[in-house]
Amino acid sequence: MIRKMGGNAVFIQCDVSRVAEVKAVVDKIVEIYGRLDYAFNNAGIQVGPIPIVDYPEESLNKIIGVNLIGVWLCMKYEIPKMLKQGKGSIVNTSSTAGLVGIPGASAYAAAKHGVIGITRTVALEYAKAGIRANVICPGVIDTPLVSRLGADTPDLIKIFVAIQPIGRFGMPEEVAEAVVW
Repeated sequence: MIRKMGGNAVFIQCDVSRVAEVKAVVDKIVEIYGRLDYAFNNAGIQVGPIPIVDYPEESLNKIIGVNLIGVWLCMKYEIPKMLKQGKGSIVNTSSTAGLVGIPGASAYAAAKHGVIGITRTVALEYAKAGIRANVICPGVIDTPLVSRLGADTPDLIKIFVAIQPIGRFGMPEEVAEAVVW
């Protein structure tokens, strides 16, 4: 779709919880485009809802690995490229779950709280070097992740819609507009 609209795009598969893959994707981007001006760190996974006493440790590790450590690793390898250029912009995705507690989502909420903390820290560490770091905290967005959660727990969809101030799920395009802004 990007190419049909006259743009240039490339797909590079990456598990953001794996150091070597993150480093390789950042290096590949610079190899292809010559620089890295902007990064949108947006990977996220979830299971549940599951109360903390029943929460499998392997799910905790996977969620923290992708949702928090993945963002940390991306910034670790993106920032040196931006420092060489003297500027750059990073936007990380947290969630409203990063601002409040969510019953049954202890690992997800912990990871998303962490994304806010590391983004604030990076913003302070690199502002004078010309690198901006911001975090967005969308509510529930109509994505395959939400559809999978709803398939497992149909009443969850009704609950999610009921707590959205706009009375519906957000759309991915709305998040994209906020990120680009």
